Amino acid sequence: MTIFRAMFSRKWILATLLVLAGTAFCARMGIWQLDRLAQRRAFNEHYLEASMSSPLMLTAAPQDDLSTMEYRLITVTGQYDPAHQVVLRNQFHDNQPGYFLLTPLLLSDGTGIFVERGWIPAEGNTNPSEWHQYDQPGDVTVSGTIRLGASQPELGGVPDPELAAGQTGLDFWNIVNLARISRQVPYKLLPVFVQPEPDATLTAPPYPYQPVIEITEGPHFGYALQWFTFASMLFLGYPFFLRKQLTTRASAADSEE
Repeated sequence: MTIFRAMFSRKWILATLLVLAGTAFCARMGIWQLDRLAQRRAFNEHYLEASMSSPLMLTAAPQDDLSTMEYRLITVTGQYDPAHQVVLRNQFHDNQPGYFLLTPLLLSDGTGIFVERGWIPAEGNTNPSEWHQYDQPGDVTVSGTIRLGASQPELGGVPDPELAAGQTGLDFWNIVNLARISRQVPYKLLPVFVQPEPDATLTAPPYPYQPVIEITEGPHFGYALQWFTFASMLFLGYPFFLRKQLTTRASAADSEE
């Protein structure tokens, strides 16, 4: 019996199907890791290009689409509107729980742009009225980085609740969902927010925060090679395994005769 016929015989068909399924799974995981690598390379290219571009100076709504400029430096001038500020839950600073305070900044033409002003402690800030202790009246100029919001939480994250009957807006958010937040703001809101540069000289909150961006390709290429290796071992190794099994059984049968 040839190896090919044996693979699809009644005795070995289940094992063959399992090997083929395992091979397909490993190959698909390898392709997925290559896709992740391509995404990472595209992100790195975009980040380097955006972060090295000249800072954008903004006093009114621009003609350009800011949603294509994430990670570009920006300086905005306007006045804060604390009446419509919100917070981002589950944020920590020096192992202390708290929130990120996001306050709309009104530009000269009445357009708003949210500024993630930084971390504030949870203690003493469970009521939105208490956030007014951080109000900064008058004209302000904020320098930072353009960031995009999100419509869905990261894997394992908790989505924001829907509004209850009679509720006009949320004060506490799990993600910066600018599309939803804009519905509870009475003026046009730009589709991005500003993350100010951290300031080590600050002695009181809000403490601005920016994540550290690593420009690497990550382990995706190595993982892809591993998955393709597993696929090759299954697909090419199985016929040798089966041949050995058939040879051993044939030898055993001959010895019994």
